[in-house]
Amino acid sequence: MFIMRNALLIALLLGIISCTPKPSYEVKVKLASAEGKAYLSQRVKGDWVKLDSVDLVSGEGVFKGVVKNPEIYYLGLSSKKEKLPFFIDNALISIDGSADSLMNAKVTGSKVQDELQALQDKLDVLDKQGNDFYKLSKEASKNGEKVKADSLMTLADKASTEFDDMQKDYIKANPASYVSPYLLGRVYYDMEADVLDGFLSGLDAKLDSVPTVLSLKDRVAKLKLVAVGQIAPDFTMNDATGNPVKLSDIYSKNEYTLVDFWASWCGPCRRENPNVVSTFNSYKAKGFGVFGVSLDADKTKWEKAIADDQLTWPHVSDLKGWKNEAAALYSVNSIPSNLLVDKTGKIIGRNLREEKLREKIAELLK
Repeated sequence: MFIMRNALLIALLLGIISCTPKPSYEVKVKLASAEGKAYLSQRVKGDWVKLDSVDLVSGEGVFKGVVKNPEIYYLGLSSKKEKLPFFIDNALISIDGSADSLMNAKVTGSKVQDELQALQDKLDVLDKQGNDFYKLSKEASKNGEKVKADSLMTLADKASTEFDDMQKDYIKANPASYVSPYLLGRVYYDMEADVLDGFLSGLDAKLDSVPTVLSLKDRVAKLKLVAVGQIAPDFTMNDATGNPVKLSDIYSKNEYTLVDFWASWCGPCRRENPNVVSTFNSYKAKGFGVFGVSLDADKTKWEKAIADDQLTWPHVSDLKGWKNEAAALYSVNSIPSNLLVDKTGKIIGRNLREEKLREKIAELLK
């Protein structure tokens, strides 16, 4: 009897376990005016990877699947270019809105998404402030009010800094949150290897398998190869006339050389160019040189920007845009970006801009 009771108990427990549903997600999409297909995608190493698709009927469709951990997915439509990022986890999730304003669609049902949205609401306030100041600055500049324009641009820059700082503070305060790797993926662009490594080291171990964390750890390893104190990896690339130019042939002729990654379409780069030109003109006679590496894809626009901004130093580009091979070699994924090397190719500075560039060159060539 005892054995039978135990057997019945085990059978009952196995039955309960076998009937327990496995964790999965169900994403119900309801978008007014949406037609065709809806897609779920992920961003993997800079490329879009489609994971699933559904045919929309009267703007509605359902995705089903399983994720190991909460992850950022992107909802896209075959009729639209924009993609809505949202956290997906194993839960019942609803996305309601309109195809005409996909980015404003409301996502409910995901606890991690709720966590992100609470922060994003605060970030949106800062973002609007920064954009408003920027627009007012541009308007003042067009009206010839330089002092007012500069003052407003300072306020715009302050809002931008606060925008980034709020995300960095959140990461430090919430090391075990799945939101933190996502935020780090938005603010890491200008971080040097030691800073980025510090943020990653502060995250909870349970996040080690998150794709963003793995990708950023790989970036740290690459950045260490081009950190201050290392010898700049050599490369050869064509100039505007099609002639190959070797980096080491440039820096060996100068006392110090600024390797400047930029592009004609990059607003911050074009705004920084006058500062580089001024510093170059002041110290070129003492051995300061610049080597421009453009992330342009349009040769005509590249050459026009060189002429318009009076950039009278050597320039190269493979005209591959963000796929520029030199940029990949140096792990450049935002511009403007630069590094300062000495006559032997040793890296002695990185991302020196505005007054910091002039001060550094003045110190070296005094």
